[in-house]
Amino acid sequence: MVEIIGAPFDLCGAAVGSRLGPAAVRMLGLVSALHELDVEVCADSDALDMLHESPTDYSTKVRHAVEAYRAVSDAVVASLERGNLPLVLGGDHSLSIGSISGALRHYGTENLAVLWIDAHMDLNTMATSPSGNVHGMPVAALTRLSSGDRPTSRPTGSSWSLAARQSGWDAWQTILDEVVPEGGVRHDRTGWVGLRDVDSGEVGNYQKLQSTTAWTMHQIDDRGIAGVIDEIDAWLVRTGATRLWISFDVDSLDPLHAPGTGTAVYGGLTYREGHFLAERLHSLLNDPSRPYKLAGLDVVEVNPMTDEAGETAKIAKEWVCSLFGKRIMGALP
Repeated sequence: MVEIIGAPFDLCGAAVGSRLGPAAVRMLGLVSALHELDVEVCADSDALDMLHESPTDYSTKVRHAVEAYRAVSDAVVASLERGNLPLVLGGDHSLSIGSISGALRHYGTENLAVLWIDAHMDLNTMATSPSGNVHGMPVAALTRLSSGDRPTSRPTGSSWSLAARQSGWDAWQTILDEVVPEGGVRHDRTGWVGLRDVDSGEVGNYQKLQSTTAWTMHQIDDRGIAGVIDEIDAWLVRTGATRLWISFDVDSLDPLHAPGTGTAVYGGLTYREGHFLAERLHSLLNDPSRPYKLAGLDVVEVNPMTDEAGETAKIAKEWVCSLFGKRIMGALP
């Protein structure tokens, strides 16, 4: 049974507005659409209260962020202990620090793989981030990358102050000490799809992971979405993971289709590429010969304040339906 967990939080992105994303996706009929697919939704509630005003100082933002991650992690653990499948609606993508930490607490680092569907790698740390926006750091936190020593000076060309950097460093240590379980997500069980805007610091961090599981838009253009999905399947089988957490950022889709998001980048997945990915994942996750099953799902970065007539919220809802079996000629078992 699916349990929807709203996470209306957006203080770690470039702009506010995605805190309204969970309400927008729900209002477009997510629950009724899942019911039409014979998917039972057993609960629908929020893991935290929505702020109606935003703090301006960085230290307050990251303090709220850590509280949000703890709340989402606890909500995911509780959902999994009830035998449900958590569907976390964000909010900015930093919330996945909480949701995937909850899955790690339940399943353990030896069982869980993560598929990150996003235009961005989100592999910066406080030491490598050019902006300090934590929504660009969740994979680094989940793989427990270090931010090095506490900063004592402001690097040349930095866009954020020394005080903010120090607050961010303190928050990072708290996240690693108190939110992300020991071991984190194994480096060889972390995969990305749809990348097209990657910072140089993230490339360096990726090389530290010694990973080869980043499928950029270049690979999708070169091999086709079907070929890339075959490679993802082979990777998941090879890792031996028994559970897969899917983290879907709507900016993985081209902004021509999904304009309502905070960090839109042109050249993304087309509408059909995105849905084919979801459809094939549904088939793989329900194939009894495959060793991995769905652990849970994030759907994040829907921003109604920058959307056009609710198109992005609608696409997010439709993508979830494809992942749960909707097809052009009806639902598949």
